[in-house]
Amino acid sequence: MTTPVTEPGLRLTVLVGESDTWHHRPVYTEIVHRAHAAGLSGASVFRGIEGFGASSMIHTQRLLSLSEDLPVAVIIVDAEPAVRAFLPQVAELADGCRVTLDACEIVRRENPGAQEGPAGPGIRGERE
Repeated sequence: MTTPVTEPGLRLTVLVGESDTWHHRPVYTEIVHRAHAAGLSGASVFRGIEGFGASSMIHTQRLLSLSEDLPVAVIIVDAEPAVRAFLPQVAELADGCRVTLDACEIVRRENPGAQEGPAGPGIRGERE
């Protein structure tokens, strides 16, 4: 077994509410699409089941609560210069939201020419 190849990276985490919007579009969707357009290596959105933010109001997914503003985390990992260059767009979209940066190591695949999936790179989950 070979030792994986790693390189330094930066992880950007943007914590927003599920109901936060930018021009009638969810903020988390806008961040992902802008990250894609900016050529960043990837972005993922994770929906929380419970949490609270600046309002100190607890939002939960429990059946009886029926919350429509669950916490959402958008996570982007790439080389530090690319992530830092993307920060002005995040600041425009996530006004008042918590944004964190963490140093990390990116583990590269041994076969960088391999496709990312059956359809290759691009937007998954959307039908043509």
